[in-house]
Amino acid sequence: MEVKEKNKKTKKQKHQHPNDQTTKPTSDFAFKPCSAVKGLRFGGQFVVKSFTVRRALPLELPRLLSLPPPPPPPPTTTKSSTAAKPQFPSTTVFLPTNFTILAHHAWHTLTLGLGTKKSKVILFVFESETMKTAVDRLWPPELPLGEVNKRLIRGLTGCEMARFKFRKGCVTFYVYAVRRIGSLGFSCADDLRAILQSVVTLNDFLDHTAMLAMPNQRSINYTPPAAMAH
Repeated sequence: MEVKEKNKKTKKQKHQHPNDQTTKPTSDFAFKPCSAVKGLRFGGQFVVKSFTVRRALPLELPRLLSLPPPPPPPPTTTKSSTAAKPQFPSTTVFLPTNFTILAHHAWHTLTLGLGTKKSKVILFVFESETMKTAVDRLWPPELPLGEVNKRLIRGLTGCEMARFKFRKGCVTFYVYAVRRIGSLGFSCADDLRAILQSVVTLNDFLDHTAMLAMPNQRSINYTPPAAMAH
């Protein structure tokens, strides 16, 4: 009996939480057809499906993940200057819009604290920059959360995904690795691994209004920059 109890304990210790998927090698990522992979979950908060998300700018993702800025490129001798390359050129991110930020607070107040205060951030890491560019042309820049599963996840025909979900206080991160069906491995595994590790090390978001208010949109606690003297 003691031997059986010890075996049960060791089996329980080996069980991993779903958020511990970053410890697995790239070859073990659970890629599934887009029709079979899990999408966003809303629970009983049906009104949240009408809240909107927008496509983030390239510089917004590093700020959201609290990443240090990349080192500046070495100076060139030619006169032509090129724009700095984003840190994750194969990644598309959807963030809550200012409408969603305000709506979350309003819904939480109207329901006397029963409405959810959790925001959703969706990241798609594609197997190549070419694939990301092609998909970005098909996806709208802004859409309701209720259409993410149908239009962004199920709508990618001929592709398969690996899904990762992380709860960070008021923000839930959904990370999807996207590749063509029949592909071996994942060519942008370094980007995917860096993003997953960054999300894991993030502190919980206590106030998504303050943390997700990016420079190009106003939030309820937006403070305009001080005027510069001429």
